[in-house]
Amino acid sequence: MSVSAAGSAAMITVTGIHPIDVVKTRLQVSGDGTRNYKALGISGTVAVISQEEGVTAFWKGIGAAWLREASYTSLRLGLYGPIKHAMGIKNDSHFILKFSAGSLAGALGSIVGNPFDVLKTRMMATEGKAAPSMGGAASALFKQQGIGGFYRGLEANVMRAMVLNGTKMACYDQIKGYIVKSGIVPAGLVTQFCSAFGAGFFMATTVAPFDMIRTKLMNQPPDAKVYSGFIDCAVKIVKGGGPGALYAGFIPIWARFAPTTCLQLVIFEQIKPIFGVEGSGE
Repeated sequence: MSVSAAGSAAMITVTGIHPIDVVKTRLQVSGDGTRNYKALGISGTVAVISQEEGVTAFWKGIGAAWLREASYTSLRLGLYGPIKHAMGIKNDSHFILKFSAGSLAGALGSIVGNPFDVLKTRMMATEGKAAPSMGGAASALFKQQGIGGFYRGLEANVMRAMVLNGTKMACYDQIKGYIVKSGIVPAGLVTQFCSAFGAGFFMATTVAPFDMIRTKLMNQPPDAKVYSGFIDCAVKIVKGGGPGALYAGFIPIWARFAPTTCLQLVIFEQIKPIFGVEGSGE
């Protein structure tokens, strides 16, 4: 039931946050057969998409995003509590143990959700007024690359998910524990919000390079393999633009993670009782 609660929270959240993800993806794939969105910047990218593709373009790939959240996020959030319980991890356990539980849940979720992640990334990166359908994108990908096409970037996606979920859940638990002990803010919703906001900041810092590499791998042309793997992709990105290139789209990443983390975790905490899930941080 924890997985169901997590999935519900994730799907509610992604609907409102998706436009930021579209902008972030355009900045990350800038120059890979697309216009130079990096030169336009965030505001310029938003303006160009609005003018040339219409406001609805900010929700390109939303169907794949919903399926991704229903699989990937449901598992990475929903399995954290059961994995913590299985590992005997308590609220006062070491940060590393909580990070390990979050990483394992993230890895499992990313393996299941990778096909939807690939479709979402490709659909968001597609320029033009005609919004690609998920069925059409899936059919084209399968014809050109076979089933393996849906697992492009899996290595990077698993590593990203492990760092992301490990950081997210461990920081959330840890910050919440500090706040509760200090009594600085009222318990309940305010504590949950402050803990989630803090976790979102640390997530953006640790995950950005993995997010960049994952996007590059997933958005390779259907008929070509530009990168041979995670390391090759990372090396080519750094060679082409220096270490800072790994943080392309950082502001949209943070702008997405902060509200996403807050909404996901706060909504998750609020609806857990509906699904019969008890316990803070479970």
